[in-house]
Amino acid sequence: MSDTAALAVSREEASVHGGDALFTIFGLEVSSVIVTMWILMAVIIIISFIATRHMERVPCSRLQNAVEYVVEAILNFLTQIMGDEKLAREYLPLLGSFFILILASNYSGLLPGAGHIPGLQAPTSTLSVTAAFALIVFFATHISGVRRKGLKYFKHFIEPYVFMLPLNIIEELVRPLSLSLRLFGNIFGEEMVVAGLLSLLPLFVPVPMMILGVLFGLVQAYVFTMLAAIYISAAVAEHH
Repeated sequence: MSDTAALAVSREEASVHGGDALFTIFGLEVSSVIVTMWILMAVIIIISFIATRHMERVPCSRLQNAVEYVVEAILNFLTQIMGDEKLAREYLPLLGSFFILILASNYSGLLPGAGHIPGLQAPTSTLSVTAAFALIVFFATHISGVRRKGLKYFKHFIEPYVFMLPLNIIEELVRPLSLSLRLFGNIFGEEMVVAGLLSLLPLFVPVPMMILGVLFGLVQAYVFTMLAAIYISAAVAEHH
């Protein structure tokens, strides 16, 4: 293997696992992905704080109007998916946070130099991040089911027949795997395509891909949140 090919493989592996460490804190390595995630979370928290610092029933602030519009849009979306506004409001903090953070993470990969400048890499282009998101959905789903139904929740693992138990368990385990791989694969693949086009024809060709990236980033955040909402609503639903 040539030095160039080896370097390309090394960079690809580093991207999959979160990139090289920039520095350490108490012995823990901090990579570009973590730094980008911290920045995104800080921006979201600051915007939320400013928008809600002096809330008014009839908002005059454009920022409060914008934030309320986004929250209402997400709530309406979750209500349609979960079929119950009360249930959608209950899980709005979790699912809404997923949508906003994943969307911001996806779009961070469209910034100039993303993936090449230290401290700037789309978190959702890393499997460890998308897997963490999926595991949160996995545990939130089953914890919600147990809280709502008690131990009766586990009855669905042997429905409609007892011998379906192994298949039902496999289905539950496959869900977080598919969630994480779908999100990671789309964002990572998009970044690789844009990076390749930039190296070949840096002026005009990557522009359509970056425009499509805006759409794909929104779609991936939408799909992840939708599936999470479906899993949770199915776990807490009363079967008759």
